[in-house]
Amino acid sequence: MDRALQLSEFLKSRRARLQPDDAGAVDFGGRRRVPGLRREELALLAGVSVDYYTRLEQGRARNVSPASSTPSPARCSSTLMNEHT
Repeated sequence: MDRALQLSEFLKSRRARLQPDDAGAVDFGGRRRVPGLRREELALLAGVSVDYYTRLEQGRARNVSPASSTPSPARCSSTLMNEHT
């Protein structure tokens, strides 16, 4: 399996598992269209741009070093970190 695809699947599955309350994100109420966190919420918590996170999740980011991508989203919650290690 391609490394970009592996990272993409990992990020999507973990984002879907996280709820706003779990990650400390503000829940503005109303109906959510996606299970778990929105990309925007996770990107904000990870300290990366929404565009960059979207490219990572869609498998479009090339030449991504593990130090620049995975640890930041992993710091968003202990759930992500536990799944990554």
